[in-house]
Amino acid sequence: MKNVSKIIAALLFTLTISGCTGTPMKAQNLDNSQYTVVGHSQASATGLLLFGLIPIQQNNRFVRAQNAAIKSKGGDALINTQIQEDWFWAWVLTGYTTTVSGDVVKLNTIN
Repeated sequence: MKNVSKIIAALLFTLTISGCTGTPMKAQNLDNSQYTVVGHSQASATGLLLFGLIPIQQNNRFVRAQNAAIKSKGGDALINTQIQEDWFWAWVLTGYTTTVSGDVVKLNTIN
C-alpha cells in the first residue's frame, strides 16, 4: 500500500510540474520598410483548469490565438497587438479565453 501511495504522489507531482510550462508569445519589432500590412485580424483560444489543478490547453492559448489571427489573413506576423482575456466558471473547471487582435503583416523578401 505504501508503494501505491508513493507512485500516486510521484504521478501527481509529475503532472503538476509538466502542466506549468508554456510557450511565450512572440512579438515583432519591425521597421516600416520590412513589411506590408495585409489587414486587421482577431482570433481567440480557450484553455481550461480542471478541478483548479489540471491545465487543459491552458498555457499555450496566447500563442494559439496569435497564430490563428496571423493565419486567417495569410500573413507572417502581427503588429499593434492587443490582448483581451475573459474567464468563465463551472462546477469543476474554470475556463480562460484569450483574444488577440492586431494588424497582420507580410514580411518583405529581399531579392
